[in-house]
Amino acid sequence: MLNVVEPFMSGMAGLGLATMWVAAERRIRVLDFVPPVPASFPVERFSQRSELDRGAAPVAPPGNLAGWCEMVRSYGTLPLSSIFAPAVKVAAEGFPLQAFGAHEFADLAGVMAGYPALFENWSATYGAHGQNAKPGSIIRQPQLSDTLAAVGREGPGYLYGGDLGARIVAHIQSLGGTLTLQDLRHVQPIWKEPVSASYRGVDIHMPPPPCESFQILLALRMLEAVEFGHLPRDGVDHLDLVYRAIRLAAGMRIANNDPSPEVLAGLLSDAQIAQASVKLMSGIAVEGPTEQWVPTQGQIAKDFNTTSFSIADREGNLVCVTQSLGSAFGSGVVVPGTGVCLNNFLYWADVQKGSPNLAKAGGALPICMAPSISLRDGVPVLALGTPGSYGILQTQVQAMVQYFDYGIDLQHAIEAPRGRLTDGRSVLIEDRIGTDTVAALRARGHDAALFGADWTMKVGGMQAVAINPATGIMTGAADPRRDGRVSGV
Repeated sequence: MLNVVEPFMSGMAGLGLATMWVAAERRIRVLDFVPPVPASFPVERFSQRSELDRGAAPVAPPGNLAGWCEMVRSYGTLPLSSIFAPAVKVAAEGFPLQAFGAHEFADLAGVMAGYPALFENWSATYGAHGQNAKPGSIIRQPQLSDTLAAVGREGPGYLYGGDLGARIVAHIQSLGGTLTLQDLRHVQPIWKEPVSASYRGVDIHMPPPPCESFQILLALRMLEAVEFGHLPRDGVDHLDLVYRAIRLAAGMRIANNDPSPEVLAGLLSDAQIAQASVKLMSGIAVEGPTEQWVPTQGQIAKDFNTTSFSIADREGNLVCVTQSLGSAFGSGVVVPGTGVCLNNFLYWADVQKGSPNLAKAGGALPICMAPSISLRDGVPVLALGTPGSYGILQTQVQAMVQYFDYGIDLQHAIEAPRGRLTDGRSVLIEDRIGTDTVAALRARGHDAALFGADWTMKVGGMQAVAINPATGIMTGAADPRRDGRVSGV
């Protein structure tokens, strides 16, 4: 359904990961549906991320549909046709935009108009309301409805080597892209063991590398030495230490991107964390990149159009999914006659000359997503994830400190003001923190400033479920920075 009502960031042609507690097996599993960099990708043709913004070049093989279908195959109880039926219906009949969606459509209409080769198909798919969107506008996608119905009948093979895949490849190649049918046929979701670390007696589980979520674990491991109970919540001491830990962890992740299990174990070891903690507590200003190897001079990546959702059921299963098209409407490429908008995830492939993390055709595509499941004494207590590009690796740390250290309820932990660090010493903070605290942070070496807004989606849009292990009571929480809601059936 998100494919239909959030076509700007959550389509079948995107990528993602799922972390889940499988109650019947009493274990956590991770499903990685981020395909590798396509074997056809001409890495040597590019030298900076801006060259892979829109168009055919940044389109990575779609992974979301393969991931959805694998989860259904392994643990589902309904046929695909039944699962897809509500989305088929709403795509055909239309849905009314809320304020967030209207903003996305209106904003991207102007962007897409600058790409004449893409705009015609984009506009034809989303109609006049895509260009003049406002709350209450009805968006109908009959071609997407037909595509979803076909997937429900034929399964994932309809895309991965079938008719839909052939149409995608033909259109990409007509625009000068290099994606091939062979790239699509090689898409295979992979079940993996999570990577985990303990924090305040809770074992936090994340997808393993090449996923970059281990940055969160590094930051939390450092922060475990801090007694936050003695520090005023949202005060300068609290924020200073959290921001310092995030920046140190980002540097460790960038210097050791896609680490082997042995290297990762070393990074998370007591000895390595003790060394990092000395820097954390030193009071010396921390400076460095937060995204990729070469600093981007304090600019926040404009791409935070991702979806994350968390679900628990009466059987005790718990799942956190984070998925995306990359940028808003991904590459901007909509395949004629299908309603399918393609991702631009090769924008996240490091193509900078001289980078030790230079992408390789056919190699891993590290992604800054972090769907998490936390256990206490072997029992699930929290599923939490967020969108936000590289900010994902920062804002989940901030919310977990609010929840686990300060003990506030889950909704208020998610609503607490957050910051977004960029390269160098820069950090932008929601205005609810206040100018006095920002000034104090600047005195401690942070290039701190306010966003100019009390709330901004630039610091994520978390969705979470907490479970009380003593009573079994479930509590949902949804971030007001996005369109999320809590629902129980």
